[in-house]
Amino acid sequence: MNSSFLRFSDIDPGEIETLIQRAVAIKAGDHEAPLAGRSAVLMFEKPSLRTKLSFWVGIEKLGGRPVYFGPEEVGLGKREPVADVAKVVSRMSDVAIIRTFAQEVLDEFAAAGSIPVVNALSDFEHPCQALADAQTVFEHCGKLRGVRVAFVGDGNNVARSLAYAVAGSGGSLVVASPDGYELDSDTLAGATDYGSELGGTVEQVRSPKEAAKGADIVYTDVWASMGQESEASARIEAFSGYQVNPELMSHAGPGAKFMHDMPAHPGEEVSEGMLEHPSSIAFDQAENRLWAQAALVEALLK
Repeated sequence: MNSSFLRFSDIDPGEIETLIQRAVAIKAGDHEAPLAGRSAVLMFEKPSLRTKLSFWVGIEKLGGRPVYFGPEEVGLGKREPVADVAKVVSRMSDVAIIRTFAQEVLDEFAAAGSIPVVNALSDFEHPCQALADAQTVFEHCGKLRGVRVAFVGDGNNVARSLAYAVAGSGGSLVVASPDGYELDSDTLAGATDYGSELGGTVEQVRSPKEAAKGADIVYTDVWASMGQESEASARIEAFSGYQVNPELMSHAGPGAKFMHDMPAHPGEEVSEGMLEHPSSIAFDQAENRLWAQAALVEALLK
């Protein structure tokens, strides 16, 4: 894989399952302290529960030392030029884990610094979430290749990274979105090309039922992400009919599982109680952020 993880495609498709299997092994306790003596700087311009907790605990479990800077302390490109921060952090830490708004901040930081940089979320991609998603699918389906995933909702950063993760693993992703909220054409083409050797595909449709038909996994995300609060009412109207609920799950394949990267908004993208539904593996998915990211950081620092 590349020296940094800024986009999901920084992993070679042939390495996805190897990394997932390492995450599963770490989860089972197969590790000592590969990060002993190493430090990881977490720089978050957006608040977080799962991302901060999973990186912090995962790095500590592997013997490393996490150092956290919150939104009020960072100010990348505001309090100080991004390049200057990157050069300073590179002299004092071994890896930078950044949760920010603009993807360009990550690119600039990685170009100016001399240590691996991990995208812990940007407006363009959420590759660490997709890595944990792939691990969760692997654990529950017993494979990645040939798995059919339906994503119902906005063609956002989560959907974009998921497209690469599913296609790159040889699976098929069908995204159902209302008019104007589809996955962009560059991602549709790029992810399918990324997964071409293993037969992975990404398809955009309008109907949630069409996407869910025969699916092994039905996945959704919030309709309005952080920074889109002003659009919430318009999005609620646009996404009417795109809720994942037991009725929609009945159109999926036998034994289909439900996934959500959380936080969830019951009554909007999911019905009340959907996270606790017998088909839900959302809390397994949340936990796997820890293990997938531990395997990722270990690989980057080898």
